[in-house]
Amino acid sequence: MRFPSARPPIIRIANGTFYRHHPNTTHSHPNPPLFTDLSFELPSQSSTPHHWCIVGPSLSGKTTFLQLLRGQHLSIPPTARSFPYLATDHVSSRLRTPSLAIQYVGFDASASGLSPATSAYLSARYESRREKTDFSLRDFLLGNTQLNPSKLPGEDAIDAALLERVVVDLRLDSLLDLPVAFLSNGQGRRARIARALLTSPEVLLLDEPFMGLDPPTVAGLSPLLRSLAEKASPRLVLSARPQDPLPDWITHLMYLRTDCQISAMGDKETVLEGLRKYVRGVWKGDLLEDETMPVHALGEMGRTLTGSGVEGQGLSDEVTGSSAGEPAIANAGPEILGEPLVEMSGCRVTYGDKVALGNWTEERDGQSLSGLHWTVRTGERWGVFGPNGSGKTTIVSLLSSDHPQTYSLPIKLFGCSRLPEPGSGELPLTFWDIQSRVGHSSPEIHQHMPRSLTVRQVLESAWADTFRSKPRLDGTAHGQVDATLKWFTHELNPGFTKLSHELPFANESSLGWADNYMFGELSFSAQRILLFLRAIIKHPDIIVLDEAFSGMDEAVRDKCMLFLACGEERMYTSGFSKLGNRKHSPMEASVVANPASEFGKVTVTGLSDQQALICISHVKEEVPDCVREWICLPEANTGMPARFGRLDGPLRTDSKRWREIWESGTVA
Repeated sequence: MRFPSARPPIIRIANGTFYRHHPNTTHSHPNPPLFTDLSFELPSQSSTPHHWCIVGPSLSGKTTFLQLLRGQHLSIPPTARSFPYLATDHVSSRLRTPSLAIQYVGFDASASGLSPATSAYLSARYESRREKTDFSLRDFLLGNTQLNPSKLPGEDAIDAALLERVVVDLRLDSLLDLPVAFLSNGQGRRARIARALLTSPEVLLLDEPFMGLDPPTVAGLSPLLRSLAEKASPRLVLSARPQDPLPDWITHLMYLRTDCQISAMGDKETVLEGLRKYVRGVWKGDLLEDETMPVHALGEMGRTLTGSGVEGQGLSDEVTGSSAGEPAIANAGPEILGEPLVEMSGCRVTYGDKVALGNWTEERDGQSLSGLHWTVRTGERWGVFGPNGSGKTTIVSLLSSDHPQTYSLPIKLFGCSRLPEPGSGELPLTFWDIQSRVGHSSPEIHQHMPRSLTVRQVLESAWADTFRSKPRLDGTAHGQVDATLKWFTHELNPGFTKLSHELPFANESSLGWADNYMFGELSFSAQRILLFLRAIIKHPDIIVLDEAFSGMDEAVRDKCMLFLACGEERMYTSGFSKLGNRKHSPMEASVVANPASEFGKVTVTGLSDQQALICISHVKEEVPDCVREWICLPEANTGMPARFGRLDGPLRTDSKRWREIWESGTVA
């Protein structure tokens, strides 16, 4: 701990109000005040710990708040925000600027100095050829990622002991010589955190740091962050969604409303108790539900992330004595044996002498089988699980034909191999044929989606060969796009300022916003929603959701899952009638038929028996309730085979099922 004589705070905000643009200027987009009359201090030293976590649902401004802590956005008055500690002799001269002393690490696929290099196209990650510009993870961590650097190697050298400690703690030591583009999503996230730690900042802002990490990595990362926070080297400020378990070392909380204002801040237990009283009051009918603080979003808040896992109950469990968020669609029906869509008969993906997938031999039905043997049929709903780097995204790249080795491996897609079979006059499917039949949402798609496309263009690109090529839309497709935009107006339109309790089909307001807002202007959550909708809107034969629900809060996630299952035919109802009378518990995820279906106004329907679903996730709540088949890949290079199983119910309502999937694959 840093406890010399009293020192000024690192960050001081006194009655400041923030804006994205000057309030007196004219701008095409809304410019509401952010965090009105905010007062906040982050001490440079304290006799008691001050480990902050900023919590809020989608559109609440968590990322915006972290940005203003490092000097971004306009402060009114300008003197309201200051960084007094950075002007003292206790700080290195190179860290006198807030943008250097206060590092931000986010995972929104936006370009920043702390982001690994982006490949030029999706398949580049899987190619075995190495180019001079393919910087290794070691280069990335040391900052050697420029062809013509302004500084010579060795200048501002990173301490070797610090490098070794960070890469070991973040389980990156075995990956140092790999090209950054080859890293899995979870490995890339750990690399960004490591790069920020190696700059030795005074403050590290981590925007949802546990998102996309497998349970073992989360269990290891939290103690590492705790040790850093306790030493104040660096001081940490985290953000989280309401449903995310809070690390047990967090001491202070700030809860944000959906209008970018602060609901409560202070000591963690005090804030949680205030939220608990609010939930209890709404539950009993003593308090009206604040539309900027939906009670449903607070259902899972309050759980704790400890060294032994997630403990405690969410606020809904404490108030009602039962689990919130019952599955909307729990009945998956009997096991379906449809036509095979994907057939992998011994796939083994290698790069030189490195095996990325299928490095095992197993006994099945009395036969010794090498590599991955897996069949996906129409009507099946699969969950693909496994540690970071186990090959989950590699599987996705094979079945979407983005992986170059799809041509040489024993794979059949839609009954055809990628190369012509000897003696057969039947032409193989082209890359474009396969892409048109697969709907795909993943961090890779998120990374490569052009930021300059409008909201409508992103959705319509589901009917195009590439992100920017002209889509082939008919009248039905246009209707599906409009209906989907109306259904998700609140989640996708940054200018939508208030919750509407009117039925979505009755909203005939203009959709001009979808042509005015670009993909890059949306929040991370809204971008993920849009990519999810792009993957399902065309009703492709195979839907692949690779961490598609990461970054969404509970209410938005559940709305997306219901839309996946039922389209516009079913909808959630609020806990209160229009007259303010309580109809049912606001903590219950009540699903009713959409009255629009009675008038024939339903344009978008849900999953059909002719489609297959493949979902990849590290969080059980982000697995759709309809998933029944699962495959769990082993940790890389252990030689253990992939394991298969069938569920008898939804994963998110039964932690036992989830533990069985992961624990049975743990290497002693």
